[in-house]
Amino acid sequence: MAGLNAEKDCNPSSQPPAEKTLADFDPPKKPKRNKFALVCAILASTTSILLGYDIGVMSGAAIYIKDQLKISDTQVEILVGMLNIYSLVGSAAAGRTSDWIGRRYTIVVAGGIFFVGALLMGFATNYAFLMVGRFVAGVGVGYGLMIAPVYTAEVSPASSRGFLTSLPDFFINAGILLGYVSNFAFSKLPAHLGWRFMLGIGAIPSFILAVIVLAMPESPRWLVLQGRLGEAKRVLDKTSNSKEEAQARLADIKVAAGIPQDCNDDVVQVVKKTHGEGVWRELLLHPTRSVRHILVCGIGIHFFQQASGVDAVVLYSPRIFEKAGITSDNGKLLATIAVGFVKTSFILVVTFLLDRVGRRSLLLSSLVGVIFSLAALGFSLTIIDHSHEKITWAVVLCITTVLTYVAFFSIGIGPVTWVYNSEIFPLRLRAQGASLGVAVNRVTSGVVSTTFISLYKGITIGGAFFLYMAIATMAWIFIFIYLPETKGRTLENMEVLFGNFTEWRSALKENKLKERQESNGVETESNTQTQLAVSSVATTVA
Repeated sequence: MAGLNAEKDCNPSSQPPAEKTLADFDPPKKPKRNKFALVCAILASTTSILLGYDIGVMSGAAIYIKDQLKISDTQVEILVGMLNIYSLVGSAAAGRTSDWIGRRYTIVVAGGIFFVGALLMGFATNYAFLMVGRFVAGVGVGYGLMIAPVYTAEVSPASSRGFLTSLPDFFINAGILLGYVSNFAFSKLPAHLGWRFMLGIGAIPSFILAVIVLAMPESPRWLVLQGRLGEAKRVLDKTSNSKEEAQARLADIKVAAGIPQDCNDDVVQVVKKTHGEGVWRELLLHPTRSVRHILVCGIGIHFFQQASGVDAVVLYSPRIFEKAGITSDNGKLLATIAVGFVKTSFILVVTFLLDRVGRRSLLLSSLVGVIFSLAALGFSLTIIDHSHEKITWAVVLCITTVLTYVAFFSIGIGPVTWVYNSEIFPLRLRAQGASLGVAVNRVTSGVVSTTFISLYKGITIGGAFFLYMAIATMAWIFIFIYLPETKGRTLENMEVLFGNFTEWRSALKENKLKERQESNGVETESNTQTQLAVSSVATTVA
């Protein structure tokens, strides 16, 4: 009998269940943001400051460059807008480069190239020399634009991926604000020196960033693709909210990379197609239905982000404020600082909403505000354009709607585009897919920025913004129909959302039902095993 009692004491199934307290019924606490992942995301995202600074500083520097180098409005358009076209070279090369040398060293390459470009622009002696510097800086910008969101998405846990992946866009806007402030600060220098300091000073942060990035770990997903499982596991342990989450993330990545789950060596052999070869064929020539849907969403959202006219406002805000009646250079530069401050402030707000509200809701609500702001801006500028005297209410409306436009843009379509594009592509296609989205983004941005002056001279400045309003309306319709919500899903589980284009909602419901049934099946099996164990103990006792 004593032996039976000892057996009962050693068998956990025979122990009476512990009494539950009120704390046991509390909802599970939301995990805190992983600080290491946050630091990595911030360091990677600071590369985006380079693009923002160049956009912001050129809007003011162009005023002085035009007078100093005696160039025409057409040359100003080319100078301002061609950076976006040049960045195509960088974004196209960045996908292959990042698959070859890794995400981290690609960020270093981006900073190094921009460093050279900024110095060339600062020391330019004529328009042709300036355009050479612009080309080199554009290549660096293209590298940074593509790689920063990809690295951040790959290193972030699913619970905070939206917040962390929105950081590159926050830093773009911080860079724009710094560019505006630089314009105002250096405008006090002699004309032949002011614009050179505005452009050349960008070399300093690019060098510092390239050095700091070396302290970051490599992307765990890239490490797995190289067969370096031991290093990937150590990075995942640091960037996940728990050991269990790190193990689950590693298991998902191994599945995506085609590595068996029982393969747990620190270094394993991975069958590699290439460093990017064959991926373009799968992405463009023979895509599956789900990849085709992903491609449409990724390219479409990048096109509409830029086609809604944000670069026309950000790059040419001094000209817009001049149309509104602000004639002094100081007044125009101070007004652009207000634009940069509003844009950056609202980006900071939305970073905390992405993982709570979701991508889709922010995109749709943001575009509603963008549409109404563009309509009001077009209306006020039309009134001002057709009036022979200053109309105060129209001037106030014009300035106000410029600010509301950048505010609404910054709470949705601005940052969410980068987040969405960086997370929807499958692992095997992510680098090239993201670079394709960036390429479309830069081409569209280049077209908008190199044609704005000619456009408003052709259809009036009010008509230009009415055109952007029509495009923003089409963007709302496109997003409502085609883009599913991605909040809370792991990167490896994203592909199930796509493939049905306009019928993705029904596919999502079916997937949720299947997951619920599988969960219920596991729970039923667990309950059955528990009942069998209890029956076995009862029989033994009897």
